[in-house]
Parts: sequence; C-alpha cells; structure tokens
Amino acid sequence: MALVRWDPIRDIERLEPFRELERWDPFREIDTLQRRMNRLFERMIPGDGGERAGLTFIPAAELEETDDAFKLKVELPGLEAKDVNVEVTPEAVSITGERKSETTTEREGYTRSEFRYGKFQRVIPLPSNVQHEQVQAEYKDGILRLNLPKAEPEKQKAFKVNLG
Repeated sequence: MALVRWDPIRDIERLEPFRELERWDPFREIDTLQRRMNRLFERMIPGDGGERAGLTFIPAAELEETDDAFKLKVELPGLEAKDVNVEVTPEAVSITGERKSETTTEREGYTRSEFRYGKFQRVIPLPSNVQHEQVQAEYKDGILRLNLPKAEPEKQKAFKVNLG
C-alpha cells in the first residue's frame, strides 16, 4: 500500500462526514436534555400553571422485624399529632396528613422557603399480617413509632382424602 499526501482541496468529498462534528454544540445538547427532564418531572407532579398540587412529599420510613412484631418508624418533622392520621389494616399501614404553611410577610426584602407544605400520604405494605386492633403508637419529636404485633399464622389443617 502506497502512502499518498493528503490534499484538502482535492479530497474535499472525504470531509463531508466530518462537517457535522464541527457544528456540534455540547451546551445545546445539555439544554435539550434539561428541558426534556423538566417536562418529565412536570408530568409526574399534578398541578396547574406550574404550581404543585396534590401530594407534596413522602415521609421517610424504617421497618424492622422482630420475632413477635414489626417496628415501624416514620419521620414527620414539624408536624403535630393532630395533623397526622394513621390507619392500620392486617396487610398495610397508611399514614396521611397535612403540613400547614406559616404565612409571613417581609416588606423590604423577600422570603424564600424550601419547606414543603401541603398534604402527604404513605402506604407501607407489611411482609405478613398483623393484629391491627392491637397496634401501639408513640409520636415524639417528629418521629412516629408503631409497634405492630404479628398475627398468629393460620394453622394448616390436614384433610384425609378418600380414594375409593
């Protein structure tokens, strides 16, 4: 194979595929990606005119299993017990509530808040059934603790099968 000196005037046709690389703008690609991600998140959060309506946050939870019960701990900072509703079924725990906003007005400056206000709901499925009538609850310092006693497993009954 012979080596040939490259002449850009003579070999202009070979440059055509590379012209796209010269015009590539990484910032335009990043801007496009950002707009697409914003639209995706806007679809996930219901609301009108960009304002978020519906659920504002989902509280963090920890579930621990012991021999006779499940221990559930849910983080609800800044809420009073009267603002939280807890419902327990044999299969799941549902926690709903509302964090109400405190209205403050500043005349000479502005107020910026990153707190989330509004309604929330969290449904936590349980690995096995519990005795939902005997649940014990404690709410202190923004932490809800539930003691969920396990239900007795239904004993399997053996049935004799008559073959003739």
